[in-house]
Amino acid sequence: MTSEVIVVRIYIHEAEQGRRTNLQQEILTLLHDQQRVQGVTVFRGIAGFGASGAVHAADLLRLTVDLPIVIEFYDRPDVAQAAMKLLHGLVPDGHVIWWRANCSDLSQDPPAA
Repeated sequence: MTSEVIVVRIYIHEAEQGRRTNLQQEILTLLHDQQRVQGVTVFRGIAGFGASGAVHAADLLRLTVDLPIVIEFYDRPDVAQAAMKLLHGLVPDGHVIWWRANCSDLSQDPPAA
């Protein structure tokens, strides 16, 4: 048995500030407390750059660490779409991508080929 989900990926960096606190924490609070999505994973990159071209990297020569962060979650389409509406205005434009996917119940037999 499979069900359709929407996977959402949000690109920010560690030092980015939200309305009240750190943007990463605000996003996690919104997804956990307000929208109650099934689960969220936060990935911390070792290097990256965005549209500005400024490189954010972890190395010994940099005194401050402002590494790339990717926040990813998936849920039923209605839940994911509602969460994305709440993210609008909080996350910078162009920093959220999403796609439809199938989520399988691994306790079931796989479909015949």
